[in-house]
Amino acid sequence: MNKYAIEDVVPHAHPMILIEQLKEFSEDSATCLLEIREQSNFYNPEKKSVPSYVGLEYLAQSIAAYANANKVQEGGEVALGFLVSARNFKAAVSEFTLGMQLETKVTKLFKEENGLSVFDCLIFCDEEQLIEAKINVYEPENPELYLKENT
Repeated sequence: MNKYAIEDVVPHAHPMILIEQLKEFSEDSATCLLEIREQSNFYNPEKKSVPSYVGLEYLAQSIAAYANANKVQEGGEVALGFLVSARNFKAAVSEFTLGMQLETKVTKLFKEENGLSVFDCLIFCDEEQLIEAKINVYEPENPELYLKENT
C-alpha cells in the first residue's frame, strides 16, 4: 500500500519527474505507474511515442521512490541516489506509444553496507513484459557532500 505522492519520494523537480504514481512498496520492492502522453518528457510528436531506452530512467525513478518511501516510513528523509549502471537491458519494443499505461516493478536483490544496491527491474503494459534490466545504484551516506567532493 502507498501513502506518498510521487513528488514526496522522487528527489527531482517537475518536469523531470517522469513517473506518475507510487502504486505500492514494501521492504524489498515497489510498483510505479505512468502513462505515455503528448506532454511526456522525451515524447516524439512525429512518432507519437517515447523511445524505450527512456524506460531506464522510469526504472531509476521507481528505485528512488522505493528507497525514499521506505526511508520516510522509518522516520528518515528523502535522499539522492545515483544510477551506476544497467546490465542485461532487454526491450521487447523500441518505443512506448501514446496512451500506453506502464507499470514498473523494481525488486531489491541485495544492498551492500557501502550503499551499493542491485535491483531486478521490469516494465509492463497490460501485463505484457516490455523491458527488463538489472540496475546498480549507489546511495552515499551523505549525497550532498559526495556531490561537492566530485564536482
